[in-house]
Amino acid sequence: MLGGCAFGAYISPETPLERTVNGTYEGVGNGITGRVPYRLVLTVQERAGRASGVLTNLESKKAYAATGSFRPAEGGGALDLTMYEGGDKYRAALHGDLRAGAITGQIKTVLLGKELFPYNVTLNKVTATP
Repeated sequence: MLGGCAFGAYISPETPLERTVNGTYEGVGNGITGRVPYRLVLTVQERAGRASGVLTNLESKKAYAATGSFRPAEGGGALDLTMYEGGDKYRAALHGDLRAGAITGQIKTVLLGKELFPYNVTLNKVTATP
């Protein structure tokens, strides 16, 4: 009897939180070398506790594949992303909070396998993921 209830039912593959936080973020990081503009295209998978995307340094035009964890919290969550250049070169990490259309935290560049040289970063959402 319940099997018939599924016909025509639509279950969104995205949660309401994912629809709210997924998208493009832009802003600046401030660190030892000054201000650096960044763009992050972010996709969160709330149920799996994962996040991925592409971080672009808008000054150098270098792009980094980002992958890591997402821990949901009221109205957003916490991100811990690892950035790779060329698919396998560990270059940076982003540790931040995602709330009210903005990511705040630190991007730490990697030297000899250690996270060093923090940049305090604020990225504001500019577009949603289609």
